[in-house]
Amino acid sequence: MSKLKVYTDGACSGNPGPGGWAAVLLYGTAQKEISGFVQSTTNNRMELLAAIEGLKAIKPQPDLKVELYSDSAYLVNAVNQKWLTGWQENGWRTADKKEVKNKDLWLELIELNSKLSPTYIKVKGHSDNKYNNRCDELAVAIIKKNTK
Repeated sequence: MSKLKVYTDGACSGNPGPGGWAAVLLYGTAQKEISGFVQSTTNNRMELLAAIEGLKAIKPQPDLKVELYSDSAYLVNAVNQKWLTGWQENGWRTADKKEVKNKDLWLELIELNSKLSPTYIKVKGHSDNKYNNRCDELAVAIIKKNTK
């Protein structure tokens, strides 16, 4: 079974404000970096978009194990602690009956998860993780590039 690792991060200058997302994909010795910009957004949307775009960049293959690394507790917990399942069962309402934010992105992520079955792994942000740090650099750089 082959393994593909996807590191992701989102950034926002203000919250809301201009935002950037980035992903680094690692497959064997190959490395691919992608990033993008959104004029007005939130940090959580950028974290989700980084994961979505990272997963979209993968061509589904039999026997491909996908690991997605993120420093976003919001993203990783929603998947690993089954918040997504609960939200769907509750008509996209949180435990305190509020409407789930970013439903459009969660729906897109659910679709990608069904195709790729990634494992979500939480990493410590702004720490010693080389690829998480690289994603942060890319996300921040694209914000700066587009808000000069």
